[in-house]
Amino acid sequence: MQRSLVDEELCGGAAVAFFEERALQLGLGCQKVEVAPGRVVTVLTWPGTNPKLSSVLLNSHTDVVPVFQEYWSHDPFEAFKDADGYIYGRGAQDMKCVSIQYLEAVRRLKAEGHHFPRTIHLTFVPDEEIGGHQGMELFVKRPEFQALRAGFALDEGLANPTDAFTVFYSERSPWWVRVTSTGKPGHGSRFIEDTAAEKLHKVVSSILAFREKERQRLQSDPQLKEGAVTSVNLTILEGGVAYNVVPATMSASFDFRVAPDVDLKAFEGQLQDWCQAAGEGVTFEFAQKWTEPQVTPTDDSDPWWAAFSGACKDMNLTLEPEIFPAATDSRYLRAVGVPALGFSPMNRTPILLHDHDERLHEAVFLRGVDIYTRLLPALASVPVLPSES
Repeated sequence: MQRSLVDEELCGGAAVAFFEERALQLGLGCQKVEVAPGRVVTVLTWPGTNPKLSSVLLNSHTDVVPVFQEYWSHDPFEAFKDADGYIYGRGAQDMKCVSIQYLEAVRRLKAEGHHFPRTIHLTFVPDEEIGGHQGMELFVKRPEFQALRAGFALDEGLANPTDAFTVFYSERSPWWVRVTSTGKPGHGSRFIEDTAAEKLHKVVSSILAFREKERQRLQSDPQLKEGAVTSVNLTILEGGVAYNVVPATMSASFDFRVAPDVDLKAFEGQLQDWCQAAGEGVTFEFAQKWTEPQVTPTDDSDPWWAAFSGACKDMNLTLEPEIFPAATDSRYLRAVGVPALGFSPMNRTPILLHDHDERLHEAVFLRGVDIYTRLLPALASVPVLPSES
C-alpha cells in the first residue's frame, strides 16, 4: 500500500513542534513563517557576533516522497536500525539525515562555547518534493527571508558510492512539456489521413532522437556527468475513447531536465520546430518551466567556496563538484542571489533516495555530524566581504 505525501504533510505540525523543542534546548531563536495555508517554514537562528555581516543559511526540507510499504524490509517510518548499523527510513538520505546533522553540529559547537562572526540560520521548509511552489519558492519572496540577510547557503546533495563526496554548484532546469496533437477522427477500420496519432508520433520520434543523442554524448565522454547534459523522458500518453474510434486528439507529456549551459530561448524554439514539422494542429504547453539557472562559483577566488573547500581539504575529503541532475530548493536561493551548494556528506553509500529500503549507515551519519562541525565554523568565520565593508 502506498503512503502518500499528504500523510507527511499532516505531520507537518509535529515537525514544527520538534524544531521548536530543539530551539529551546539549544538556546536558538525560533520563527515560524506560514508561506501558504498549512505550509510552515521553521527558522532557527544562532546569532553571530557581527550582525552587519551576511548570514549562513543551512536549508533542509521536512517532506518526503511516498512509500510502498510492502516493498520495504522494515517500517519506513520507524527509523529501524539493523544489526549491521543501517538505519532504514523514508528520508534517511533525503533529507532528514542532514536536518539532524545540522542540529547536532550546532549542539556540539555551542556546548564547546564557540561564537562566530556570522549568524547561522537553519531553515526547515515544506513542499520540496513536489516542486517547492508552496515552500521555498514563496519563502524567498517574503520579508522574513529578506531579514535573514543570507550570504551563502548549504542545501541537499546526493550520496556517493565512492570514497569521494559530491558537491553540487548548479542544477538542471525542469521543463515539463505536454504536446497535444489534433487530427481527423473516424472509424478504426479505415486508412484515415492526417490523424492525431501520426503527427504525435513524429514529435515523439524527434524528441526521443534528441534523447538518444544526449545519452550518447554522455556515454562517449568520461569527463561528463549526468547533470551536464539534457535528459528527457516520455512519461504520459493520453488519447482515445474506444478501440474502433480514431481519436481527434492525443497528447504526450515529457520530463525535460535542461542543462544550465543551454540557450533556453533556442531550446524552446527547437520544441516549436519539432511540433511544426509534425503538421498542423500540433501544439505544446508547459506544466513547469524553470528559466533562471544560476551557477555558484567553485574557484578559490570566491571566499565562500574557499572556506567550504578549505575545510574539506583539512579533513582530507575528496570533493567532486557536479551539476545536480534533478531539482532542489537551491534553485530558488540562487535565483534571488544567494550562492548555494548542495552537499549531503554521504560517501561510500549507494544512492537510495526515493527508493524502497532507503537507508544510511550510522557511521556515515555520525561522520556527517563531524563534517558539519568543521564546516560551520569555517563558513561562519568568512572574513568581511567587499560588499559588507
